[in-house]
Parts: sequence; structure tokens; C-alpha cells
Amino acid sequence: MPTPHKNKTFTTFLAAVFGGLGIHRFYLYGRKDLFGWLHWLTLPLSLLAIALLGNLNPMFAGMLFILSILCGFLEALVIGLTPDDKWDTKHNTGSGKKSESHWILALILVLTVGIGAMSLIALLARTFDLLFTGGAYG
Repeated sequence: MPTPHKNKTFTTFLAAVFGGLGIHRFYLYGRKDLFGWLHWLTLPLSLLAIALLGNLNPMFAGMLFILSILCGFLEALVIGLTPDDKWDTKHNTGSGKKSESHWILALILVLTVGIGAMSLIALLARTFDLLFTGGAYG
């Protein structure tokens, strides 16, 4: 029985958009993937920390989920930049199909780099603002 074909472009999209929730991990490895559950667990833990630590800035209390989102961006880049033959060897050995990357994958990667870099810069700027000025600039 052939295994289902795992689309690299779709997986890259899932990692870029829903990487903080680990949806791409569940798509690739199923419900038994530990890292997928760790990604997913960061959201309730961050919400719980925000609720319990009301006096703490929500950015610091929700840092687990923010880091999970940034890891999702990084995973999207790693998945998208994997050569097609290596991708097929790892994820599509029994599917009988070959992967072909198209222009949409390049667009997803460019947007991922741009949004990920802006997010990281904004996170660093806001963190330094909160740590060194007590949030005086916003």
C-alpha cells in the first residue's frame, strides 16, 4: 500500500503560518510527534502564564509561544530549502510521486524570511525597551 505523498510546498506554508502550533509536524509525522505536541503546548502554557502573572508584561509571560512561532519560521526555511530529492527520500519513499518545487515555494520563503526577521527585530527592540526603560517607549 503506497504511503501518502507529503507536499513540501504545503508543509512549508503550514510551518510559516501555523508553525507556533506545530501543525506542520502533525502533517509530516502524525499525532505521535513529540515536537508537534511541544509546539502546541506552548499556547496554553503562555495563556496560563499571562492569566496567573497579571502584573508581568504579557510579552514576557507569553514568551514560550513567541519562541515557538519563531521556531516555526526557522523550520519553514529549513523545510523549504531542502532539495526535492532529499525531501522525497525522507518523506515520500513509498508514495510513488516526485516532488517539484515551483515559484510559490520561493514566494513563501521570501515572505517567511521577511516576516521572521521583522518579528525577531521587533521582539528584540521591545525586550530591550522593557528591560532597560521599563517600557517608557510604548
